Amino acid sequence: MAKKTSTFICQSCSYQTSKWMGKCPECGSWNSFTEETTVAAKDLNRAHKRTALGGEAPKLINEIVLEKQFRVVTGMGEFDRVVGGGVVPGSLILIGGEPGIGKSTLLTAIMGRLSQSHAGQTVLYVSGEESVNQVAERSKRVGVNADNFYIYNETNWQKILEQINKLQPRFLVIDSIQTTSSSEIDSAPGTVSQIREVTYELMNHVKANGITCFVIGHITKEGSIAGPKILEHMVDTVIYFEGDQFGHYRILRAMKNRFGNTNEVGIFEMKESGLDEVKNPSQYFLDDQLKESFGRSLTCIIEGSRSLFVEVQALVVDNKFGNGRRTTHGIDNNRLSMMVAVIEKYFGLPLGFNDIYLNVVGGMKLTTRESDLSIIASLLSSYRSKPIDSSTIFVGEVGLTGEVRSIPQMEMRIKEMAQLNYKRVVTSEKTARELKGKYDIEIIGLRQARDLDQFIGK
Repeated sequence: MAKKTSTFICQSCSYQTSKWMGKCPECGSWNSFTEETTVAAKDLNRAHKRTALGGEAPKLINEIVLEKQFRVVTGMGEFDRVVGGGVVPGSLILIGGEPGIGKSTLLTAIMGRLSQSHAGQTVLYVSGEESVNQVAERSKRVGVNADNFYIYNETNWQKILEQINKLQPRFLVIDSIQTTSSSEIDSAPGTVSQIREVTYELMNHVKANGITCFVIGHITKEGSIAGPKILEHMVDTVIYFEGDQFGHYRILRAMKNRFGNTNEVGIFEMKESGLDEVKNPSQYFLDDQLKESFGRSLTCIIEGSRSLFVEVQALVVDNKFGNGRRTTHGIDNNRLSMMVAVIEKYFGLPLGFNDIYLNVVGGMKLTTRESDLSIIASLLSSYRSKPIDSSTIFVGEVGLTGEVRSIPQMEMRIKEMAQLNYKRVVTSEKTARELKGKYDIEIIGLRQARDLDQFIGK
């Protein structure tokens, strides 16, 4: 009989110990150890029966003939953009996101389109969290109605593998990897051992049979995918589905992609009928504006290979209770404090005593520094109650000495601005000198941030 041993494993970093500990000495997490019963490796014959994916002898690099990677287009343009132009047969794609964000809805729609474009191939959706009726109801709601679309409710990996061998699907969904468990591992579903074992078996099978597999992963309260980090290392592509679950817009962002770059994003709008692709995101992030409204300015950011125009709104009000309050949405609070300090120092305005609220319209998050000029312009416009021309774009980084710095990929942004008929762009003096006269748009260069006064009346 195989000898069983009890081990305590940290669910955050996979650190193992023979006894329970309150705090993990490796990652510092509290109450993260769970007890798992494992079988000794010397008694576990199945580990020695696994065949390696590659059994070839080593080759010289010059002997290897490169083959062009074949891709399958899903028919959903925003998703295909993120994965690099289509999914690769035999790949393992992990999709994570907040509960209720729409991961299952997204994959149901993708599998529905694949079932229509590959009518002669089988599509299998394995759900461990929802019943067959629930998945079918969602499928009908998003318009999926195909004869080759199979739904299976099961959490045991051995039973799932049996159905995979029986149906021979071309495309497979596992929803979710945390609820799938192997009967060969004596531990609860969702533990480190179960996730690692099931993912390893799944990876070997789909790659050996050329199955394109989508895996849904839960995330922790810190925002990372639950389970061992090796889960993200084993899969070919890691995609995060982001957005406010109470809002309308969702952003699909690749964090890892072995078959393409990780700079692309896909934008969707959540509707009653499911997820709709957003072809022109800028029109969604530039909402209807009140005429002659102040405290708002426009900037241009780069997401992947596309230029997005977003609106930065600021509200500066008098504070009657002492320390000024700072509230931001979509922008780091510390960054706002830096811009307020620059205004106080170089514009001579006592903003530190005011309550300041800053918001990025549409739920976008600005993590780079190209919107510094736009933030300052919005703050000045609100403080002075003076509107800014809506045909002006502010793009530039502002340093702590008050200088305006140039940013990368400026030519791509200006080309997009000219196509959308914006009249002028305010940026650094260096960028204006390099690109002036190349495009049908007025490029105004600033050396210092305080030169913004000419665009916001005093």
